[in-house]
Amino acid sequence: MFDLEVIGGGRMAEALVRGWLDSGAVTGDGLVIVELDPVRRDELAAAFPGVTVVDVPRPAGAVVVATKPHHVVEALARVAGLGVRRVLSVAAGVTTGVLDAAVGAEVAVVRAMPNTPALVGAGAAAICPGRHAGDDDLAWAEGLLGAVGTVVRVDEGDMDAVTAVSGSGPAYLFLLAEAMRDAGVARGLRSDVADELVRQTPLGAALLLTDGDDPPEDRRAAVTSKGGTTAAAVAVFEDGGFAELVAAAMDAAAERSAELGG
Repeated sequence: MFDLEVIGGGRMAEALVRGWLDSGAVTGDGLVIVELDPVRRDELAAAFPGVTVVDVPRPAGAVVVATKPHHVVEALARVAGLGVRRVLSVAAGVTTGVLDAAVGAEVAVVRAMPNTPALVGAGAAAICPGRHAGDDDLAWAEGLLGAVGTVVRVDEGDMDAVTAVSGSGPAYLFLLAEAMRDAGVARGLRSDVADELVRQTPLGAALLLTDGDDPPEDRRAAVTSKGGTTAAAVAVFEDGGFAELVAAAMDAAAERSAELGG
């Protein structure tokens, strides 16, 4: 029996597996990945020598479900009777009620919402327990997700908001970076110069944001001199309803997360 089985071999699953192996949280000989697509199976086998990659679930003590949301119940049905004691789901929107019903009373379920910066070991994830999961099960999930970033515990009622903040959040930054790059080019910068500046600027800003406990508004004020260039730009954002637009976008993400769960 394997220690851990990953159902689904997409980018999030690959990020998690890489983080576990690099950190030593999981050993290759104790891990199996289940992926239906033969081309993707070959890619995963090449990426992770020593890890078993198959198309049919094997007996395992614990399972991480990393499929598309509409495939979760089917995936869990495939591992029924294979000795699974714990399940961690990283499928967006799928509630613990759905997960608990799919696996039965003997299995502890933890629901998680990670994000794609897990690919570079800088993810942000939130977890919440199912009906039969205790502190030991949450600690187990934290150990797995903590190998690729930060983990927080929340109530399940907050998971749609988590999805809007951190789950979908990287795309908001990418959209801003895209717009900044294009605006720089429009102002006369070479595209490669604009691209390099836009790649580095969010990284530096993020490091400043996480250096200490100062809130974002204090960080913004510290770099916004009265009457200066940054103040001029910020005024345009504020006049355009920037905060309201962000809130509306996050509402849409949270509502979609709830729809997926339904």
